[in-house]
Amino acid sequence: MTMSAGWYLRRLSAMGPQEIAGRVGDTLRRRRWGDETPPAGPAVSGARFTAVLPDGAIEAVPVDAAKRLVAEADRLMDGRAEFFGVEREDMTDPDWWLDPKTGRRATAGYALDVPYRDEDTVGDIKQIWEPSRHQYLTVLAAAYAVTGDERYAERVAAHLRSWWKVNPPLEGVHWVSGIELGIRLLSWVWVRRLLEGWPGAAALFEANPTALHQIWHHQRWLAAFPSRGSSANNHVIAEAAGQFAASCAFDWFPESERWRGQALRSLDRHLRANTFLSGLNRELASEYHGLVLELGLAALAEADAAEVPVPTTVRLVLLRMTDALAAVVDNRLRPPRQGDADDGHGLVVDGAGTDRWASLLATGEAVFGRLPWWPEVTAGDARTPMLAALLRPYGPGVARPERRPVHLPDAGMTILRDAADRIWCRCDGGPHGFLSIAAHGHADALSVEVRHDGVEVLADPGTYCYHGQPEWRSYFRSTLGHNTLELGGADQSVSGGPFLWTRHARTRVLVADTSDPAVARWCAEHDGYQPSTHRRRVELADAAQELRITDEVVGEGGQVRLAFHLGPEVTAELSDGLARLTWSVDGEERSAVLDLPGQLAWRAHRGESEPPLGWYSEGFGRKVPATTLVGTGLGPAEGARGFVTVLTFT
Repeated sequence: MTMSAGWYLRRLSAMGPQEIAGRVGDTLRRRRWGDETPPAGPAVSGARFTAVLPDGAIEAVPVDAAKRLVAEADRLMDGRAEFFGVEREDMTDPDWWLDPKTGRRATAGYALDVPYRDEDTVGDIKQIWEPSRHQYLTVLAAAYAVTGDERYAERVAAHLRSWWKVNPPLEGVHWVSGIELGIRLLSWVWVRRLLEGWPGAAALFEANPTALHQIWHHQRWLAAFPSRGSSANNHVIAEAAGQFAASCAFDWFPESERWRGQALRSLDRHLRANTFLSGLNRELASEYHGLVLELGLAALAEADAAEVPVPTTVRLVLLRMTDALAAVVDNRLRPPRQGDADDGHGLVVDGAGTDRWASLLATGEAVFGRLPWWPEVTAGDARTPMLAALLRPYGPGVARPERRPVHLPDAGMTILRDAADRIWCRCDGGPHGFLSIAAHGHADALSVEVRHDGVEVLADPGTYCYHGQPEWRSYFRSTLGHNTLELGGADQSVSGGPFLWTRHARTRVLVADTSDPAVARWCAEHDGYQPSTHRRRVELADAAQELRITDEVVGEGGQVRLAFHLGPEVTAELSDGLARLTWSVDGEERSAVLDLPGQLAWRAHRGESEPPLGWYSEGFGRKVPATTLVGTGLGPAEGARGFVTVLTFT
């Protein structure tokens, strides 16, 4: 996907004077760097790695987690891996510039000239970048730490030497994006830590001039080109976390102390800027909440391992993020599926099948202490005992919620639950996204997600893709792609590109009341259809196991489409505005009835491509057909009865 002149103008309009000045400076620096041979870097002698795991950390890994880890490592040793739905069988000796999905190889040349957004030239950039985050190497290194089998360590060493050779500083596609460099540095820190018992570890890292050259250049790049202004979202946190981790654990360079100080100030500032006081991530994209929390915990672990003091606000933000996660998950410990998701992780040392969210809550319990209202975590993971061995406990004396929050007002997120915690309903009344471009937001104001015993009944369809498929990118972030109302055939917020919104719908929560044990109520409205206003009320009646959704258009009416996206496990029989829904849980049949507004003409859509409609994306790069019910008609005149939808679990 190449960007037009119009996109550049729209993007420029979203920047302030300070950001523009900074980007001009970055451009001049890039040009100067492109005209020069990358410097050799400082000479290093006598470097030692001291940020090792304390005794007992590896032994504390649960047996089941160790088995999953070794199984994943053995799969990698066989050359097999999966990235974003694409199976690879070439991972014994990977081509670092190949996109296996399109078969294209990224172009060579000065890194900052690589047209990485152009799939016709480069391929799918996410497919190329993901293996080079080297998080699969942290898995192999962890398998070595758990088993002592040197085959895993030798494979890690071979791949690192291969990568360093093929990707010299500032050459090619892996030197384009700061988030990639930051996460890669964090992976290298953990690879070195987990290989501590291997005889070749020092020769691979601190006694290896090539490794020193790469580590120094990664940090030099991050110091020179931080994400700025309207782009200072999760990317800048990954950059700061990687820079800080490396300058703590690999503190071998004359610049290490300066880089460490700069990175810590950036991390502290941007963790606070990216996080609501309630603890939810301001991007309002659930997976990025997980990514930022992982990055923050990993960076803090390096500070504690190196005995580097950090501002109290760093720990406080991470504690609030953990409490917020505990507040919003369903009874299977799954968070909302709000906003963009690209399966990004900050630190991976576990095998496939490990529950990411349970792992984060387990780490939070070990470091911050669990509150009485927290959901119980029973699954074990490898990362928690390793992080907990490095992190110092924190929490006593800090004010925390006495009861499980229902409404997080700054984020506009409300979770309605029945008394048995079987029905979970997320109501979206928050801001459109973060910063002027709201890069990872969706046009989903007033949307709902509904789950029953963890099964998605009314689902958020997800994200699917970022680059290369604009029609799919547009669909999955559109208003029609969410459980809300579209008026006049337009999205509530105006898109200016795949990561740019030029006008944001403003949402206001009017009611969030769970004081009545019989009926929980929520009501909100947004101005995305000016001069009209879309207002929605949601009521959850506990005894009746019934959810009532009422949509009103205040002001001018118009052509309406009201969508309800069913989860992939749910089948539907639609007849005369009544949809009978069925699914199963552990072999037991479950059902519900969705009584749809009679003023609209209803159709079921499934797996349609022209245009896209009726899809569910479980993860980045993957999609499956799912049923979407769409009602079409005219918006009611002001004062007329709204559209009433009733979901009853039977």
